[in-house]
Amino acid sequence: MSVKFRIDFKRLRNPRADTIPSNEDKFFLKGSNGSTVILVHGVTGTPNEMKVLASQLNKDGYSVICPTLANHGQPLEVLKHTGWQEFYQSVRKAFLEIKDENNLIFASGLSIGALLALLLAEEFQDKVAGVSCLSPTLFYDGWNMPWYRCFLPLVYATSLRDAFYFKEEPPYGIKNEDMRQRVHKYYSSANLDDIEGMAQYGYPYFPVTLLYQLHLLVKYARSRLKNISAPLQLIQAKEDDMTSIKNSQFIYDRVSSKVKEMVLLDNSYHVITVVYERDKVVQKMLEFFGGIRRGLK
Repeated sequence: MSVKFRIDFKRLRNPRADTIPSNEDKFFLKGSNGSTVILVHGVTGTPNEMKVLASQLNKDGYSVICPTLANHGQPLEVLKHTGWQEFYQSVRKAFLEIKDENNLIFASGLSIGALLALLLAEEFQDKVAGVSCLSPTLFYDGWNMPWYRCFLPLVYATSLRDAFYFKEEPPYGIKNEDMRQRVHKYYSSANLDDIEGMAQYGYPYFPVTLLYQLHLLVKYARSRLKNISAPLQLIQAKEDDMTSIKNSQFIYDRVSSKVKEMVLLDNSYHVITVVYERDKVVQKMLEFFGGIRRGLK
């Protein structure tokens, strides 16, 4: 992820926005096989990035719910003051709404969403039947990450924390050039207050305050890995531009799951839920979930 930085000094004079209620929108597809998959989109992303997966899982009989993470869909000035615990509560709330209505519940997430799915499995070990992590993100160490990435959290300790943003540059985690160009057209012209197009493409800017929250989330998730015993699947691209396969290996080596597997993709970047290999991702998820279901009969 190549990045451009922006400092908005107006945020120093008026750093907090008025509180706006969290966006409770989510999509739900009713299935027929008695099992549900909770799909968690990435931070600054959108449920739209999970819809193709959701549709194909649903065709195989699974109910699918994809909650909108806290304050996603709201102006960036609201999202930037959201804590990682609020993101997790969005996932937890969706789980609690369905936990007594289904025989089996699986969790899956993309990028940071994968960590939220893991935390759900750690908290509800007797209820989450399995977890599929898609491009899990613990370290921003992909081939397109800037060398100075490790210094970004330090900005939070300065007076610039409310005014400092970075803007993602190509390839945006997308290997397909046509799709990448559509994203680039929106991102290149968007300003800090622009949320038109966000529902489809996600937020073009990433606040440093939010980056710090993800730093805290990663630190907490790493400390809980040993407590996770649910069957675990990790799916990641060999050419992931944001997070190397070291991320999946790190999780694989530290969880207590007796059943675990790692799937590596040959023709994708970070966002593996779209374009070239999304069908393979769904196939592997169905095989993994199906094996768990058969084993419990």
